[in-house]
Amino acid sequence: MQRGNRRWAAGASRRPRQDPDRRRQVAAGQSPYAVVLSCIDSRVPPEVVFDAGLGDLLVVRTAAHTVDPLVTAAVQFGPQALQARLVVVLGHQRCGAVSAAAQALREQETLPGELPSIVAALEPVYTGSGGEVDVMVRAHIVRTVASLRADALLSGQAATVVGAYYSLDTGLVRRVA
Repeated sequence: MQRGNRRWAAGASRRPRQDPDRRRQVAAGQSPYAVVLSCIDSRVPPEVVFDAGLGDLLVVRTAAHTVDPLVTAAVQFGPQALQARLVVVLGHQRCGAVSAAAQALREQETLPGELPSIVAALEPVYTGSGGEVDVMVRAHIVRTVASLRADALLSGQAATVVGAYYSLDTGLVRRVA
């Protein structure tokens, strides 16, 4: 994944395994090597960011990579059903969902529809961050990683869960401790 990301950031993407032969190969089944839980942001498609091919990644996307029981189940599916032993929680620079949540919390406003669930999920990291978006994103990555590592189906030998941060400016992904 790191090599693919370096290719992407350098403008040397290979777009591997994205041809009709690969499509036919994975049509019968999938065996991704990693699960990526990332944000829905249109600027951060994991298959592109990691220069991966069809069937390489099992991607789960939510606003600000927030987690609920359905999302957790989707992440669990990778290691449990498909033997994908790596789970990457991918946050990113200038996250719009985190910005909106920070603003709503700062101004004590209620967002419409189901958007308050995003605000509620991010409120714990807002408190310790002073409302700074990038600090919130990184804190939320760490919090999400800890939550997934504590999950009974993901802990131990089932999966390695790591956090990562994508820079919109450079295109590089860096591990988050």
